[in-house]
Amino acid sequence: MEESNWEKTQKKLFAMVSTGVTDSKLNQFYDIFSTLALVANLVCAFAATFDSVKEAHGALLTWVDEITVLFFAIDYVLRILTARQQYRGYSAGKAIGRYVTSGYGIIDLLSFLPHYMPTFFPAGAAVFRMFRVVRIFRLFRINAYSDSLSLIGNVISKKKTQLLASVFVITLLILASSLCMYSVEHEAQPDVFKNAFSAIWWATSTLLTVGYGDIYPITVVGQILGIIITFLGVGLVAIPTGIISAGFVEEYQLATRLADIEQEQDVRFIKASIDPGDAWIGKTISEVAMPSGSIIALVIRDGDTMVPRGDVEILEGDKLIICAESATEGMLEDVKEIILRKNHAWNGMKIRDLDISRQTFIVLVERDGRTIKPDGDLMLQEGDKVLIYTKENVKKYTQEPLF
Repeated sequence: MEESNWEKTQKKLFAMVSTGVTDSKLNQFYDIFSTLALVANLVCAFAATFDSVKEAHGALLTWVDEITVLFFAIDYVLRILTARQQYRGYSAGKAIGRYVTSGYGIIDLLSFLPHYMPTFFPAGAAVFRMFRVVRIFRLFRINAYSDSLSLIGNVISKKKTQLLASVFVITLLILASSLCMYSVEHEAQPDVFKNAFSAIWWATSTLLTVGYGDIYPITVVGQILGIIITFLGVGLVAIPTGIISAGFVEEYQLATRLADIEQEQDVRFIKASIDPGDAWIGKTISEVAMPSGSIIALVIRDGDTMVPRGDVEILEGDKLIICAESATEGMLEDVKEIILRKNHAWNGMKIRDLDISRQTFIVLVERDGRTIKPDGDLMLQEGDKVLIYTKENVKKYTQEPLF
């Protein structure tokens, strides 16, 4: 079924607002403008806190703030209109709902909504201004340009169980320490240790080694207890730090191990274009009768590269990257073939769970002489040959003329 004009427009708009999609000058300009708008907005927010700057350049700061916030609002609307492109397989309403309730959706909303809320609720102006700080989290989108920026998130995600356990232990010790200190110091300092919350404040600042000094014990028992709690605090802070440090070491060792065992070979692909009248137009990938040992590795459509699934429909103008089992004939392009050895980290993992670059595609898996079409639920096994290549190679295909 041929795409409607609105669907084509949605795809172009989605590519434009998606950070890191740089296959056209418009998309590159939008990314640059979006980043500059956010930086300009944050600079103005900081500059406005200085009375001398605000007095001399107040009108300029207000003008920049209005323009950038308006851009954030337009960006939010565009992302809602293109939500179905981000959440494929969902209806328009459900796709919009998933975006609006997602972390980035909430950040995008709070980037502009608090600016306009005082117009309707003047009494809450101070609270609304506080929410403007959420705009800074829009900068996390630049990690689309560098997978190394996602390393921290990957480590925290993998170690979240251990981190939550350490936070639970710290919370228990804070509560126990506060109750003990309140019991010991309340009679000696009724104005300082007024209640359990005052003791919690002291326990938190002590256990986390901050020690503001605004509240401290004066009794001998309280001081001895404070020394013990301070020592416990030094050890507790080291727990989550050690967990995160170990996670970074594991990530580095994994990358090193993969680099040591991977084998590079010359693999060749065949590129074919779908011209008017071709028999494959309108068929899904699963309906196309491919020769044994062959696979459609990629579909390039309007400059957008897709890893084809069975329900992807082939349209006129598509460019198909076809890979044969032997991968020895066709268009030359260097890729990597990873052979999964016994101790390879990918053994027993589903493709969807692999910790690989977002710029990398798995296009073919060979097992026991058979070519398997990769999907998210495919479980990798020892001895599998996994064919991968990066988005940079895809860009070369889109820029080269057909043979």
